[in-house]
Amino acid sequence: MAKGGSVYIISNPNRTVLYIGVTSDLISRIIQHKTGEFEGFSKKYQCRDLLYQEEFSSIEEAIAREKQLKNWHKEWKWNLIKESNPDLTDLSESIGIDLRLDL
Repeated sequence: MAKGGSVYIISNPNRTVLYIGVTSDLISRIIQHKTGEFEGFSKKYQCRDLLYQEEFSSIEEAIAREKQLKNWHKEWKWNLIKESNPDLTDLSESIGIDLRLDL
């Protein structure tokens, strides 16, 4: 049975850096970013705020979309985010993450 997937875009508090990722468990993955569990780019640049996400019926579709978005110009990425999140607010709570928790 195929498992669905999500593409997500997170940013740092100053909204100067974007990170695009793919996962089959969005809530767990965003918590991992918020707690700094991953070494690398997202931790180095403090990318913890969920600004955008898309859901797909298969992980393969999500991976294809992630690759597509990673090839976009930065301006196109920001325009995509602002279409659904014009205030660039952290959407973590909307997917079930309690932002009051001390992550």
